[in-house]
Amino acid sequence: MTGRSAVVGRTLAAFDPGPDAGTILGIIGWCASAAGVGGLIIVGIQMAIQMRRGDPGEGGEHFRGVLFVTLGCLIASTAGPLVAFLGDLSLH
Repeated sequence: MTGRSAVVGRTLAAFDPGPDAGTILGIIGWCASAAGVGGLIIVGIQMAIQMRRGDPGEGGEHFRGVLFVTLGCLIASTAGPLVAFLGDLSLH
């Protein structure tokens, strides 16, 4: 008896995250936005402190920091709408 034939005829239970899942995703989205603003402030402070050094290629480091903070904030804050868009993820 293979594992595949043992499962035939059964239905898997649907996943129901409950009403609190949207609240948790909303809180995570707001926290990610706040962390993103804090990250951009930190990158700005680093830019202001290191402005007088004048090292070549330093602008690329700052741009990379802004890019990482922005991408992280974007991914975290779109988690809620992405889950709502995908809808029912039950295994039927």
